[in-house]
Amino acid sequence: MNDKVMLIQVSVVLFLCINLLLITTFFTKEVFYTTMRYVLFAVTLMSDCLLLFLANILLILSYYRYTIKMWFCLIIIIVLSLYIFVTPVTLTAMTLERYVAICLPLRHAELCSPRSTLHSILIIHILSSLPSIVFLSIFFASSSYGSYSQGRVCTVEIFIIHRWQGHLKSAINQFYFLIMFITIVFSYVKIMRVAKAASGEDKRSTWRGLRTVGLHALQLLLCIIQLWCPFIEAAVLQINLMLFINVRYFNYITFILAPRCLSPLIYGLRDEMFSHALKRLALCGLRKKH
Repeated sequence: MNDKVMLIQVSVVLFLCINLLLITTFFTKEVFYTTMRYVLFAVTLMSDCLLLFLANILLILSYYRYTIKMWFCLIIIIVLSLYIFVTPVTLTAMTLERYVAICLPLRHAELCSPRSTLHSILIIHILSSLPSIVFLSIFFASSSYGSYSQGRVCTVEIFIIHRWQGHLKSAINQFYFLIMFITIVFSYVKIMRVAKAASGEDKRSTWRGLRTVGLHALQLLLCIIQLWCPFIEAAVLQINLMLFINVRYFNYITFILAPRCLSPLIYGLRDEMFSHALKRLALCGLRKKH
């Protein structure tokens, strides 16, 4: 196996292990699965795990040029298309939760209750599924029934029959991420105003929330750039095949793996309560081992 592909396998396994440890920590305390921000954090972890796992499978299948039935590839692409959006949409919801907690503290308990959290998760998945529903509806209308039984190397590109499909997909993606980025910037500005006016313990808490929103913005920016990668790669492919392979490898590491490892940093390590629970779980594991 190529050294670059092997490095990706090691990175994916490492990220999956860290995320699974954090998911296990999430279920150790009742406060985590009854508090909106921790529940949404768990949603991003599960989404990232599934996305990394499926994207890695497609990478290996593509590397070995292994063909699978179109209907099976379609199922994988549908799930991938959904969870590419779940993480950034959830990040936006987490930013709004921080905005409510800091700027509207008296309404936080009402707006961020366990019931509201369940509704938020449902809305997140509905919004995340709309782009893939539009994109795949066009494919279903344009393809023949017999094509589903054909064996192909599974990539997103095989479902783009018309050139305008790619432009439509790009337009929808950019619209989504523009709305999300505006939401995060709005929340950041509002929280910054509160931070300047706050004092003492409130000021420290507010600035901590401000840094969290800033990290969400960075993570979302990486996710946005990820959507431009196919167009950059298509242009590079016309120039040089080796350059295309190197650019695709760089894009995979920078815009698929990197944003997914920021979630553990933002909440798993920076959040005091979650970090403490994580250390306790690790210590318990070491004691049992010995």
